[in-house]
Amino acid sequence: MKIIRALLAAIFLSGMGAVPAVAAPPFPAYTMSNSQIRVLPVTEKGRRYQLYVGLPGSYGKDPKRRYPVVYVTDGYWDFVKITSMQGGLSYDRVVPEFITIGLGYAGENPNYGDLRRWELSPRPFGDNGEASGHAADFLQTLKTKIIPMVDAEYLTDTSYRVLAGTSLGGLFTLYTMFSSPDLFHAYIAGSPAVTVDHDWLFQYANDFVKSGSKPKGRLYMTVGGNESPAYFDGIIRFNQWLASQRQNGFDYEFHIVEGERHGGTPFESYTRGLRFSFVPRAPETGPAPGQ
Repeated sequence: MKIIRALLAAIFLSGMGAVPAVAAPPFPAYTMSNSQIRVLPVTEKGRRYQLYVGLPGSYGKDPKRRYPVVYVTDGYWDFVKITSMQGGLSYDRVVPEFITIGLGYAGENPNYGDLRRWELSPRPFGDNGEASGHAADFLQTLKTKIIPMVDAEYLTDTSYRVLAGTSLGGLFTLYTMFSSPDLFHAYIAGSPAVTVDHDWLFQYANDFVKSGSKPKGRLYMTVGGNESPAYFDGIIRFNQWLASQRQNGFDYEFHIVEGERHGGTPFESYTRGLRFSFVPRAPETGPAPGQ
């Protein structure tokens, strides 16, 4: 009887123009314009990489025009930050238009914490040392696979590349600056994890200089003003060493992001770091011209 009553009620309501409630279709997802995702072939060591590609608004309108490239580690987090900053900075003419390449990982539900720990540090650290310390392999892949592919398939200016990263990505950025000093022309190391493996990077940098080599290019490094004391002190000490290396061919600037902890530093680190990195290529520098 209850079923019959329900059917009669439905027929009555439909005659009155009522429509049974149904789940509304989901709203469309937001997508970033001028962006692409490229999945790379599995490497010899079984690593599965994915690139997040951001192209400037003018890309392709002049096939002869070439663009500098900003490579950023932890692309699954920081690609959107860098790409979003480009519009305002290029509008202010303090950076040229550039291509952004976010370095990330392919596959279903990747564990970013474990994946980045594996290869952004040049040395093992933590309780499970075998799960970290493979930066040399990642740098080799970047040098021999990723950069050549990007240069072959996009309108890149191969005379100017920038590498950026924060935390372990900042450590990888500094490691790259000493390990392959001709690969990039500018670096942004936001709150880098320089104390990994008992200050290993300090000795690595000293050995680099003792070998007769010198840092070169442009480096912008930061630390959050409210980082943990040990982390903050480690970066301050490394800043003192870097400051002692300033010379012709190596431009260095350091900035404390006041009031921020570790997770809040990337935004200011990147916007200021991009400006510093592109000083040699900026259409304009200094304050805006008067109206």
